[in-house]
Amino acid sequence: MNPKRKGILPRLSALVIAAVLVFVLISLPLSNFPTPGNGAALEIKGQRALAILAGALVLWIMEALPFHLTGLLAMLGLALAGAGDYREIIRDGFGDDVVLFFIGVLTLASALVRSGLGKRVSLFVLSLTGNSTRRILFGFLAAGAFLSMWITALASSAILMPLALAILTEEGTKPGQSNFGRALMLAVAWGALVGAVGTPAGSGSNPLVVKFMGSMAHVDISFLTWMMLGIPILLLLLPAAWFVLVLFFPPEMRHLHKTREAIAAECLRQPPMNRDEKAALVVFLLTVLIWIGAPIVEPFIHVKIPLSMGALAGAILLFMPGVTSFKWKEIEKDIDWSGIILIASGIALGMTLYKTGAAGWLSALILGGIGRLPLFMRLMAIVAGVLAVKIAFSSNTLTGTIIVPLVLALAPVLGDGAAGIALAAGFAANLAFILVTTSPVNVIPYSTGYFSIRDMALAGLALAPFSAVAIALVFSLLGPLIRIF
Repeated sequence: MNPKRKGILPRLSALVIAAVLVFVLISLPLSNFPTPGNGAALEIKGQRALAILAGALVLWIMEALPFHLTGLLAMLGLALAGAGDYREIIRDGFGDDVVLFFIGVLTLASALVRSGLGKRVSLFVLSLTGNSTRRILFGFLAAGAFLSMWITALASSAILMPLALAILTEEGTKPGQSNFGRALMLAVAWGALVGAVGTPAGSGSNPLVVKFMGSMAHVDISFLTWMMLGIPILLLLLPAAWFVLVLFFPPEMRHLHKTREAIAAECLRQPPMNRDEKAALVVFLLTVLIWIGAPIVEPFIHVKIPLSMGALAGAILLFMPGVTSFKWKEIEKDIDWSGIILIASGIALGMTLYKTGAAGWLSALILGGIGRLPLFMRLMAIVAGVLAVKIAFSSNTLTGTIIVPLVLALAPVLGDGAAGIALAAGFAANLAFILVTTSPVNVIPYSTGYFSIRDMALAGLALAPFSAVAIALVFSLLGPLIRIF
């Protein structure tokens, strides 16, 4: 995940391989290649865009450069190769309001963590679960899911990991030897990943999916619409994740040494909420109210209220005089600026692939055959494909950037079902259950040493089919009701 850990020679080799691949793909007569589906030939601009995508994939997979720098290099490559106009590529990426949405959400997440409100909520959940190890596992899954719905999966994992570590340390469990330790740390990661599907604020890839759905499929996915699909998926996956954890890593003890009363007493010893906690909570609730209430209010005020407007309003409100004691110089250190650059470059790459017809050509070539399958099987196939693709990437944003435009471009083959299937693919982009390296959310609990890469891979492979079934089931049942099919 960190290019600095790789030697210079492997990184230079990756750059050479990427450059050669780009040159070869630009030189090949791909326009003569037969295309299924609508039979549209690949134009020269589309071929050049695909070549740049292939080069970027090599650099991302081999981690020759930091992800965000590879994204910027791809934007330059698109312009230099003649796949698009440089200024238009920049506007597609950095001019999109998703960038502001992400800044706003990360600012709110930082405020919740720095104020101590996130830890207070987590301790409250622990007081509800008591000292039963199996209930604690489910409690951490549920707490992680709830937190990541609003403050991103990465922030949720960062909040819960120290609490889980404190429990394991107090119990005297040893890293790599305790089943309870393995299960609890995996619960920290999986709860956050499952919760990320609950709302558009759950991860960096979700706003990208909303963006692509609007700009490419002309389907407006509101905050409430997303939740109508995301919450049922979340509710199906939580017990499935708990079942897999208990099956693969049955805790060696049924109860903690600390009694339920002691846990409740520790929760009660928490000091009263300070001003920053209260303010962060109020601002957070107001922001959520804007997100959920926007579709209801818009017809009356005749003003469009995008998700980014609510996030930006909440972030600015935190710094109004007398509201909190937060300083921007502190908050800005918590914002993942490289992630924002990656998102902007991902939008630019995805839009260029779509505009040049490259996405349609490639998706028809690879996925065109699924159009003949029943809806449920199409959904299963797409979700399974996304979960497989995720093994190659350590970023949900990259997965969403690449997969969603490709699936949306299948519209001529899939008909009215393309938009809904693409949205399902966007949901699946969050579910990095199998490999530690597929999401930084996994790396945080993995760094404690309680579970191995093999532990996560075995359990994750068992959970993956549940994920495919849950998404396919919810979309096939609720999709027609909310008119995405």
